[in-house]
Amino acid sequence: MTTIDRRLGDAPPAELLDPAERMSVDELRALQWERLRWTLRHAYENVPFYRRHFDAHGVHPDDCRELSDIAKFPTTSKADLRDNYPFGMFAVPQDQVRRIHASSGTTGKPTVVGYTERDIDTWATLMARSIRAAGGRPGHKVHVAYGYGLFTGGLGAHYGVEKLGATAIPVSGGMTPRQVQLIQDFRPEIIMVTPSYMLTIIDEFERQGIDPASSSLQVGIFGAEPWTEQMRGEIENRTGMHAVDIYGLSEVMGPGVSQECVETKDGLHVWEDAFLPEVVDPLDASPVPDGEEGELLFTSLTKEALPIIRYRTRDLTRLLPGTGRPAMRRMQKITGRSDDMIILRGVNVFPTQIEEVVLRTAGLAPHFQLLLTTEGRLDALTVRVEARPDCPPERRAGAGASWWRR
Repeated sequence: MTTIDRRLGDAPPAELLDPAERMSVDELRALQWERLRWTLRHAYENVPFYRRHFDAHGVHPDDCRELSDIAKFPTTSKADLRDNYPFGMFAVPQDQVRRIHASSGTTGKPTVVGYTERDIDTWATLMARSIRAAGGRPGHKVHVAYGYGLFTGGLGAHYGVEKLGATAIPVSGGMTPRQVQLIQDFRPEIIMVTPSYMLTIIDEFERQGIDPASSSLQVGIFGAEPWTEQMRGEIENRTGMHAVDIYGLSEVMGPGVSQECVETKDGLHVWEDAFLPEVVDPLDASPVPDGEEGELLFTSLTKEALPIIRYRTRDLTRLLPGTGRPAMRRMQKITGRSDDMIILRGVNVFPTQIEEVVLRTAGLAPHFQLLLTTEGRLDALTVRVEARPDCPPERRAGAGASWWRR
């Protein structure tokens, strides 16, 4: 087993922390309460959807007199964002929007997210905080291999690196041999990438006859897909670097909603000065106490362009007391989802997408089974489809076995 280099494994000095990271629990809750009242009013007064939504459920921003009253308000779903495509959820005039991101739209209209200048600065600040919690410091070089474009990963990481005072290397994804070459030539201390693609990069190191543990990398900040403790162990053992988790989603902000601290690696601290987390029963959205598993909800506390109220992430987790940042609660690694979406090697896959392919393929019946397994360290999806009586023999053999795999 490779010994992990602990140079970037210590907690940051107190003087490097943001003021919010140094708050007491009481100070943090007071700040959340002030920001929550502003957010509810901002959404109600400027987003017709939220005015109708609140009125239909008989609640008004003035009804929230303490943080727990957020449970009185209706939830928001991805479908709500799609129904108001493209800019119906924006709370500011178009001339105040400085950037737009969007989801891939693989299951319909994409969800569109807007940012004011202040939103972008807040996002960069929270990403800088996340990178620092992972071990990053001013002057470090950060190899950003998340995708750039409408996806929030690449640019979200990039702005956070620069805000921290570190150097961004905007490689984006793909061209794996070139990834290895640039890591060897530029000697970054940190890499930000999906964990499954990190394993591909590690394999490429070894294919080129290079020991991955000999590289300059000391910390990997991995997100955009679920990953296990076993995968963490493999990455750390093969590279000698720390592997830490980052969480976010475009509808709430992008990456940097919560971050695992490198010195503890015991779950992701939610940046509660910017987001109010809840965990609810997935069936009826009733609150569950901290420590119990349920579906994760988020309410934004600072967003101007796209305030989001009780957004249903569909991710299953539990809220735990803070450790590395004591006032801010941790969320456990995501254990699954409350809907039927599958996240396969960083790609969102819905059964309805596969159904569309099956239905337009001659000789296949509209009956299929999805088998999600693990092959080595990576997830694999096998689709088993029934063949129609008129299906050609060669296709029938395939349909009875592994018709499609990823």
